[in-house]
Amino acid sequence: MSALPVAVPAGSVSGRPQPVIEAGGGLTLRPFVDDDADVLVRAYADPDIERWHRRTLTHDEALEWVRGRAGARWEAETGAEWAVVEGGSLVGRVGLPVLHLDEGIAEVGYWVLPEGRGRGVAGRALTAMTEWLFALGLHRVELMHSVHNGPSCRVATKNGFELEGVRRSALLHPDGWHDMHSHARINPG
Repeated sequence: MSALPVAVPAGSVSGRPQPVIEAGGGLTLRPFVDDDADVLVRAYADPDIERWHRRTLTHDEALEWVRGRAGARWEAETGAEWAVVEGGSLVGRVGLPVLHLDEGIAEVGYWVLPEGRGRGVAGRALTAMTEWLFALGLHRVELMHSVHNGPSCRVATKNGFELEGVRRSALLHPDGWHDMHSHARINPG
């Protein structure tokens, strides 16, 4: 009995430092650091981010998130988080809530602070992350958002994520269950 093929071998991520990814136009994706905690608290207090990401953070929770969740998921090869930085200031986040190296699939999520909106920050970060994942050898990158989140849908489609369908009543938000758009990009290589 032969082993099934693996898209990306285990160990391709863990054991290495999380990379800094240049996204062009002065935008950089880097791992979160303790000094980002106050900005994370402010971000998750923003009504738009809180609405679509369904959470708030205290300062202590933000520190725990930076020190524990992001790093632990990277080491376990199950996900990762990057701060989106422009001109030295944190303006957003791009993350991998789901990463399956063996299956060659990841799910990406993002948010942008008010001062970074309307300038293509989300799209540049999303594209840089997707290209990094494809270079790593992943086959498919998925993205999901509420059908009511028009800006996220525009970012997804503008950056090559085809709308594949609607997952009915798929995610609980503070105002009830939301249908979710499901988008994906396939590695062209």
